[in-house]
Amino acid sequence: MMAQRDAVRVDLALQGGGAHGAFTWGVLDRLLEEEWLDIEGVSGTSAGAMNAAVLASGYAQGGRPGARQALEAFWRRVSRAATFSPFQRGPVDRMLGRWTLDNSPAFLAMDLLARVVSPYDLPSIGGNPLAGVLEESVDFAALRDGPIRIFVTATNVRTGRPRIFRNADLRTEALLASACLPQLFQAVEIDGEPYWDGGFAGNPTLVPLVTELQSDDTILVPINPIERPGTPRSARDILDRVNEISFNAVALKELKMMALLRKVADPGATEGAAWARMRLHVVRNDVVVGLGYSSKLNAEWAFLDWLRDAGRAAAERFLAEHAAAIGVRSSLDLDALIEGL
Repeated sequence: MMAQRDAVRVDLALQGGGAHGAFTWGVLDRLLEEEWLDIEGVSGTSAGAMNAAVLASGYAQGGRPGARQALEAFWRRVSRAATFSPFQRGPVDRMLGRWTLDNSPAFLAMDLLARVVSPYDLPSIGGNPLAGVLEESVDFAALRDGPIRIFVTATNVRTGRPRIFRNADLRTEALLASACLPQLFQAVEIDGEPYWDGGFAGNPTLVPLVTELQSDDTILVPINPIERPGTPRSARDILDRVNEISFNAVALKELKMMALLRKVADPGATEGAAWARMRLHVVRNDVVVGLGYSSKLNAEWAFLDWLRDAGRAAAERFLAEHAAAIGVRSSLDLDALIEGL
């Protein structure tokens, strides 16, 4: 029945999360198989920004098949670049089939150093390895002239405000800035301003999808779990949960603001019509609850491939449950978002 549907214009919102972004790759790979889903724009942060840029670049050169091929090639390059990374699973974790790096000596050393040593105290050797991967994976000229609009968020270190890079000003530095964790990397300087990970200011930024695009349906692909069972007790688990809450807080506030605007907007007014029409959908991500922070640095191909398959399965469930709502109504309960405000 979906194959017979008229085209529905949609936009995508992609969270960041290091190697966990391979889950989003799987979601995109499945959604691109649906001809009736007409992707107008993508907002992304960190790994979500890289997925967005690779998708748009591949789509501009080869349509849907080109986008799918570009995404797979990108993640394979990420895995190859990490072949000799010191962040590897230990033999016990491999034997038990665990994806964590919590027992990796290199990760433990880095985790400890990051709490007491600044990236500026250490020599920068060779730069960010993702720079070369992105140069090979994204044709920025094709992306700028392509049909898919891109919104990449980075956080201005000096002002704390988000900067949104669009197709015309997108380049490798902007993508690296969007994924720049201040504990691991020196700030990325663009036009004389330093930038850190966009997750501090928008993970991802949603407002441009409503105000600058014609599509009324936004499909959000989360990476960081909003809820976790139990109370973290170890120092590492507490810090991991604090980071998850921090990176989700901005997106949740933006969603609540959008839900409130939608509730009070006048559909007949020019300025309020876009808010009144907006519809939100979420692809549920249940696998990350069982994954710790350290696995975000695990770029083994077996792990990325597993995440891709999990993303495809999640997208399959999403389409089975909510495809009929796309173009008609929100499948996310927007009223529940503003309860308690």
